[in-house]
Amino acid sequence: MSHETNSTIPQKSNFASVFAAVVIPLAIVISILVYLFVFGSPDNFNAKGEPIPGNYLGIIYKGGVIVPILLSFFVMVLTFSIERFITIQAAYGNGSLNHFVRKVKSHLSSNDINGAIEVAESQRGSVGNVTTSVLTRYKHIANDASLSKDKKVEEIQKEVEDSTALELPHLEKNLNILATLASVGTLVALLGTVLGMIKAFSALSSAGTPNAEALATGISEALVNTALGISVSAIAMITYNFFTSRIDNLTHKIDEIGYTINRTFADNNK
Repeated sequence: MSHETNSTIPQKSNFASVFAAVVIPLAIVISILVYLFVFGSPDNFNAKGEPIPGNYLGIIYKGGVIVPILLSFFVMVLTFSIERFITIQAAYGNGSLNHFVRKVKSHLSSNDINGAIEVAESQRGSVGNVTTSVLTRYKHIANDASLSKDKKVEEIQKEVEDSTALELPHLEKNLNILATLASVGTLVALLGTVLGMIKAFSALSSAGTPNAEALATGISEALVNTALGISVSAIAMITYNFFTSRIDNLTHKIDEIGYTINRTFADNNK
């Protein structure tokens, strides 16, 4: 792989790490401010402090202290999803991957290594980077008399694996955060639900006539947290599975290119 590509990958990985370190605390601060000043705006409540009928901002505000936590989860899921989409889309490079693979195979079938390298360099994606690196190594060892054919094939396969190991990890960066939010969001929502039900049962167990208002508040808090948590977890799970499938597709194309190059080398050096 070229020096330019090698130096770019750590930069991308470092950016993803810094991005996560900035987004997480920023999402928490933004969510708290939104909860207090948007959802908690006096315009959302009547004179008794109850949410105006049909005003969902006020209803969500009554969900209690768990709400800003779930809001921060939602902001994180949205932000990391956008960041991963841009990164993975860039990794796909220019044009269709299927068309790119066909063009590389066409050049390799006529033993036009330089033409295949030109196609790979113009692709400007992860598959193109790996292909360029492997084909460059192919040219370097093709006429090396000190290496046996089996050793050359082994060297090419090693280059495929090494190049792939450099390219793919930065694509998976921050996906573990989405996976974590998908599971933790449900647990935090469950905590909010339990707290709301505790308030509701406390109202039922009060001496004398049960406090209907407190009962309704507790149930409302429980349901609001449940709805928010399920929504956040569902979105995080969908985006995580979407991005992993996109990365798997890239990996498949890299494997296909690697196999084609190895087979071409073996056929041309019988």
